[in-house]
Order: sequence, then structure tokens, then C-alpha cells
Amino acid sequence: MTEFIPTRHPNPAGIQRVAVMTSGGDAPGMNAAIRAVVRTSAFEGLEVMGVRRGFSGLHRGEMKLIGPRDVANTIQRGGTILLTARSATWRTPEGRASGAQHLRDNGVGGLIVIGGDGSFHGAHLLEQEHGIPVIGVPGTIDNDLYGTDHTIGYFTAVETALDAVDKLRDTGASHERIFVIEVMGRHAGHIALDVAVAGGAEEVFIPEDDKPIGDVIQIVKDSVKKGKTGSIVIVAEGVPGGAQGVGDAIQAGTGLETRVSILGHIQRGGTPVSSDRILASRLGEAAVYALMDGVSGVMVGRRGSNIIHTPLIETWEKRKDVNRDLYRCAKKLSV
Repeated sequence: MTEFIPTRHPNPAGIQRVAVMTSGGDAPGMNAAIRAVVRTSAFEGLEVMGVRRGFSGLHRGEMKLIGPRDVANTIQRGGTILLTARSATWRTPEGRASGAQHLRDNGVGGLIVIGGDGSFHGAHLLEQEHGIPVIGVPGTIDNDLYGTDHTIGYFTAVETALDAVDKLRDTGASHERIFVIEVMGRHAGHIALDVAVAGGAEEVFIPEDDKPIGDVIQIVKDSVKKGKTGSIVIVAEGVPGGAQGVGDAIQAGTGLETRVSILGHIQRGGTPVSSDRILASRLGEAAVYALMDGVSGVMVGRRGSNIIHTPLIETWEKRKDVNRDLYRCAKKLSV
């Protein structure tokens, strides 16, 4: 078998130095993306400036050169080695002008932003106002960005939530209780739907579907008649009233003992699973190549097995729906 020897990527944009940052909420796999940016750049002969604390650090000029050894043994770590923060200053023209000047002063030819839609808004404004080439890498557990099948951190968040659901099911069955469990996802129901199917939940509430609470009350009553000793109901955090509202309604409507568990930020931490590490590695590499090709103002994403580019504006203006086939599956398998 002939050995595959990687070759250098063309660099028509003439990029010599890139910057990378993480912004907004942390997500498992962000470090794998940083690592991919740094090591792809090193292979291509580019330098990398690591920006600390997201846009908050950028407008203060918190950046330094980082190389392949600086990202050694980070692919398995959760969180972000570059730290992250939200910045009110970046929402001002003066804050963005300061950040742009710091990038120019450090000879940066393009910025890679790993984050969600809020981070992409900030990157878009930087490009529009100051002509700094920017590439977005989707790093959020919510999986709510249009232009990619999955976002970095999503797979790990689902596994973390599922592990908690399995444990709560054990105690729910032992005490013959109903557990209403709230998972993260902001305004999207992707995590909730996957966890509901994989966890064998009796019902799932997602923001994309305005489900009458009366339907769930009847489902719980029917479950009891069928001999089920405990029920699991999954609620996405974006549902009005949240898990507490659903739990109170179920207890009032059935008279059955109901417990509410809000999993919260535990879903954002922990060691990234293999799928997130692989996705982050591919997208980090693709972000560097996009800048070298002279591309700007897009998010790199994965659709099927292909890497695609989506204009940053479309990532938040276009709606990414949940998997409706999976939603129907969840309803059938809960009988």
C-alpha cells in the first residue's frame, strides 16, 4: 500500500498569522478545535495568536503566540484553555475598534472564533466594520446553528444528560415516582429529543412544539394503568414554565408524586466524547484552510461527511429544526 504523505495547502490569501479564540458558553471539544487550528497552522507554516477570554480579552489585547506544544494533551480536556467570557464592551463600536487594532498591531491576517450565534454576531461586526477576515467554528452544546448537522459539544452534552436520566429512572422506579427532568438547549430542543429517545422517556417537551399539558397528564395516567412504576418526562429549558411548571401541572392533574430535576450546567463540562473530538478536529482544520483560501464571513460546518461554508448571518437568521422523524419515533416508542 502506498503511504499517504500530506502536502501543503495553497495559500492564495497570503496569510502568515491567524488568531483563535473561544467565546460565549464553553462546550466540550473546544480544546480539540483550538488544537486543530494550532497544529494545522504549524503544518502550513503559519503562526497562531491565542486570544484569552474571548471578545472581552480581545478588546484589551490579551493574546500571545501559541504553538503545537502549547496544545499538547488538551484534546481530552473539557472547557477551554483560552478561557471564555461575555463582553458588554464588544457591543460598542469603540470596543470593536480596539480589538481590531490589537489584531492589526500583532500582524494577524484572520480571526477564528469558536462559539455560538452571539459570538458570530461579534465576529460579523468585526469583519463588516474593520475588514478583518473572520471564520466561525460552531462550538455550543445547543446544536442550534443553521449550516451544520452538529455543533461541537452537543454529543457530550447528550451523553452527560443521558447518564443522569438513567440514574434518575432507577430511583424513580424504586419509589414509583414521576421524574420531570430539564435539560439545556436554550431555545432549541435537540438535546431534549435525543435524550428522550435514548432514555426511553414517556414524554418530551421541546420549544419547537406547543404541546398541551393535558395530553401529558393523560399519558402519565395511561402509563400507570399499564403497570409502569415510574415515568420519565424530559423538558427542554426553552419550554415556557420549564420543568417545574410541567412537574407542578402533572402532580396537580394526576395526584401522583412528582419530582423535578434540573440538570443545568453539568451538561457543559466533562471530557468530550470521541464524536466531539473528531468534529472539532475537522472543523478547526477547515477554518484555517478557509482563511488561507481567502474566505471570510462564514462558519465552517459539517453536513453529512462534507465540510461546508455558511454565511455567518444565515447561522442565526435561518431556523434549524429538530429531527421530526426522531420526534415521531419518540412518540411511538413511549407506549
